[in-house]
Amino acid sequence: MDPLTPRIDFPRALAGQFSLEGKVAFIPGGYGGIGEAIAWAMALAGARVAVAGRDGDKAEALAASLRAAGHEALGLAMDAHSVADMQGSVDRAAAHFGRFDILMNCIGIQREQALLEVTEEAFDEVTQVNLKSAMFLAQAAARHQIAGGRGGAQLHLLSVRSRFGLRGRGYSAYASTKGALVMLIRQHAAELAPHGITVNGIAPTVVRTDMARHWLDNPATHEQLLARIPLGRVAEPVDIAGTAVFFCAPAASFVTGQVLYLDGGITATQ
Repeated sequence: MDPLTPRIDFPRALAGQFSLEGKVAFIPGGYGGIGEAIAWAMALAGARVAVAGRDGDKAEALAASLRAAGHEALGLAMDAHSVADMQGSVDRAAAHFGRFDILMNCIGIQREQALLEVTEEAFDEVTQVNLKSAMFLAQAAARHQIAGGRGGAQLHLLSVRSRFGLRGRGYSAYASTKGALVMLIRQHAAELAPHGITVNGIAPTVVRTDMARHWLDNPATHEQLLARIPLGRVAEPVDIAGTAVFFCAPAASFVTGQVLYLDGGITATQ
């Protein structure tokens, strides 16, 4: 009887498992603290990178830095409040590079308001930017990925707030949109699997960026954070960047519909 386990040339099969050589990665929100680290990580892994965001000058400045280091990069202005603008940015990136392989969605905002003070305007804006933009960026990306016939990857940045509420703070809009994004990922993974496109999410705890300054500059909240995290530190942008490369590389080709909590052990202990 022939063995069930196939004979594998492991050196050949495993070479390039974490390479993005020849791929095109579109990174909306890519010039923020986490997004910038991811853009560099994907470029260093071989990808051609399009960075997009509301501030076109910031997007182009990061792209210029990548180009100066020898990488192919494009900076684009894109407004996450406009579906047409998001679709146009995806189309421009695909046209510029001649293909589209990876969506790495780093867009997200928070408008902190206690439950009794939540305004319709703030709730709608957070829903638009955190959830609706993810839907229509994914749709625009999928159209190019399906047409290209090469499969691809879609990856969304979430938060541990997609799983936990937060006592004493006004996180109704933020937590609900991040929680909804978990189900959007699962649904899109199911619909895009026949096309060889994986869809996953990364959900970190607090990351050392300017957006977390209000947590980290306050000694009391900083101490509370560290007390909750078993590894005893907050995440660094490079912690997120390496995981993003994994999810978009051949190493994760059999992973879809998943959300990985990069939280230093919080979800293991609460």
